[in-house]
Amino acid sequence: MGDAPTMPAPQPDSSKPGLGYAFWMLNIMEMWERLAYYGMRVVVPIYIMQADEPGGLHFTASQKGTIYFLWALMQSLLPMFVGGYADRYGYKKTIAVSITVKIVGYVLMATQRSYFGFTIGCLTLAAGTAVFKPGIQGSIAKQLTRKNSSFGWSLFYQCVNVGAWLGPFLAHYLKGIGWDMVFYGCAGIVALNYLMLFTYKPIASGAPTTDGFLKVFRVTIVNILNARLITLMLILGGFWLMMFQIWDLHPNFVKDWVDSRVVAEDLRVLPDIIRNRMIDETDRGVQVAQEHMLNLNSLLVMLFVSVIGFILADRRRLSCMIVGICLATTGVLVAGWTTSGYVFLVGIMFFSLGEMFTGPKKNEYFALIAPPDKKGLYLGYVNIPIAIGQGFGSLMGGYLYGNWGEKAVLALKYLAQHTEVGIAKGWDGTVGSLEATLGVTRSASFARLQEVLGQDAIQVTQLLWDTYNPHYIWIPFAAIGVMSAIALYIFNEMSRRWADMNV
Repeated sequence: MGDAPTMPAPQPDSSKPGLGYAFWMLNIMEMWERLAYYGMRVVVPIYIMQADEPGGLHFTASQKGTIYFLWALMQSLLPMFVGGYADRYGYKKTIAVSITVKIVGYVLMATQRSYFGFTIGCLTLAAGTAVFKPGIQGSIAKQLTRKNSSFGWSLFYQCVNVGAWLGPFLAHYLKGIGWDMVFYGCAGIVALNYLMLFTYKPIASGAPTTDGFLKVFRVTIVNILNARLITLMLILGGFWLMMFQIWDLHPNFVKDWVDSRVVAEDLRVLPDIIRNRMIDETDRGVQVAQEHMLNLNSLLVMLFVSVIGFILADRRRLSCMIVGICLATTGVLVAGWTTSGYVFLVGIMFFSLGEMFTGPKKNEYFALIAPPDKKGLYLGYVNIPIAIGQGFGSLMGGYLYGNWGEKAVLALKYLAQHTEVGIAKGWDGTVGSLEATLGVTRSASFARLQEVLGQDAIQVTQLLWDTYNPHYIWIPFAAIGVMSAIALYIFNEMSRRWADMNV
């Protein structure tokens, strides 16, 4: 099935029992970067498309899906090429470039409100993130040995989620000031990494430093043209397609459908200064802000991923990933099949456990099968399955949610199909014609339906849920998760025959 990459030689510091100073500085840099990114990412779906969000852009689900598709391609395919250049030109230099590009991206997202302008801002941020990943991950890989790689990558993943957990608190506070402040605040957090670059010495990649630009590009392409590597990336792409919907689609799903009033009431055990930063006053009563409902994922990973990594240290990497896919698939279904806040949180618990089995092992596996002078390159390849999954999952999610899941659209459908506002107007059955047919906008549709029916927001939400079953949109994603688990099981059994991939 093609030429196999050689097994990585032991790292020069393989005799060292602990993790070095540079390892911890790199993890802190990753934490700052992820704090900004996930703080923004968990609220930006609301900013982009939530129909009734004050100050939001009010784009459609389809437009949001297209933005996320392009975002995923830029952010997750570019590292495939950047990884080789990070090895060649130095990890520190690529990280410095990435910080600058990310700041520009955040500023554009804060200032641009047109569809084209905001998309350019997202793509600029995506490019900066793409450049950041191979530099950081390649540096981390050079600090680890085969003996401590499982624990080391779990710690790295833990630091990612420390930032991811803190990010929503920052974002929730900043969006209370204004949506533009969310993006400006994230730019400021990212800028802290300029200072962090001075805290550790440059880390040599071991790659030739005289290769020209085109030769590095050729090596990037040649190394990826391996049938087994491509097969693995396609399989993992299916998993990430499902997994990313928790972060990309569930924010809107929670805002539309999940009733967390009981959870909000139980949060009274917390001091008011904390609780008040976790709740929102809505037309359905006091709800836990969607970013904090989803933030249970980051909290669980932050607390337990290093423990899971320690327990799984001697387990086959691919076997762990199979279990993780099954757990995450269960979580996606449970979280998407309910309007109950607490049942949703149970789903997030299953999903988080699956992520802890899969995410660190993915990085660890690619780092171990990489030749010693191509750590950045191979850890750039890690992002290809994410590009496949997140990109096409965004288009799929935009289509499914925009037609059968979004509450504002379903309110328009109900007006057209079941009330005197629309029955006589001859709606043609296409979502795109609803607003023109009814003379009601998406932003006003839910309030208009309440007015027509004489019911409150809680009653109308339940009516739409019972009538249209928006939770059915999660079935295709779960099915893809199941198929990915089966395919990875077959690949895992075959990999036992290949010395270079049997890790």
